[in-house]
Amino acid sequence: MNYKSPLELSSHLPDKVNTNASIIWLHGLGADGYDFEPVVNYLLRPDGLPNVRFILPHAPEMPVTRNNGYVMPAWYDIYGITPISKEDASGIQASQQYIDALIENEINRGIASERIVLAGFSQGGAIALHTALRQPNKLAAVLALSTYLPLQATFNKEVNPANAQTPIFMAHGIFDDIISLEMAKASAELLSNHSYPVQWHEYNMAHSLSNEEIADIEKFLHQVLD
Repeated sequence: MNYKSPLELSSHLPDKVNTNASIIWLHGLGADGYDFEPVVNYLLRPDGLPNVRFILPHAPEMPVTRNNGYVMPAWYDIYGITPISKEDASGIQASQQYIDALIENEINRGIASERIVLAGFSQGGAIALHTALRQPNKLAAVLALSTYLPLQATFNKEVNPANAQTPIFMAHGIFDDIISLEMAKASAELLSNHSYPVQWHEYNMAHSLSNEEIADIEKFLHQVLD
């Protein structure tokens, strides 16, 4: 796969130059790393998150079966209306390996793994969840926004106990017609039934983010990073 260099954003204020945490945030299908730049810039405002570096990677371009083979940025292929009915296991695993490499890069830059958050929206959220639960390094938290848990059939045998107690923030719009609320809830319940500390949030929105959700995300990030 051909991956462009991720977008990096951090505070440049004099009292926030010592970066001690990283948040790797994955975009959704058909977007790129710039998609969440406005949200990240808001979180990095002067009274926002201190000492944090955001890594916003770009998914490689590939034909997407669900979209008639149209080539677009995607973390894995999608075959039908319900993404969980048939899954691109090799594509999901390839993206997992790439995100694992980004995590390792942050560790090599001096960030403790316990200070790294994996975040993602929609398809990116699926990769964030999938990767975090299999990571051998303890992470700070997971943000899984408008998404679901992929490859549930191999979940039990592949998860790593290192992140068994890692906080998971799951959020979904009650009017989402791309990934149903029921599918997302089922994923959250599966994780809760395996004793993962899941925080579930619902919002009056479709397949998107809301100001209320962003405020809750900021509170959560302060909780896990402050």
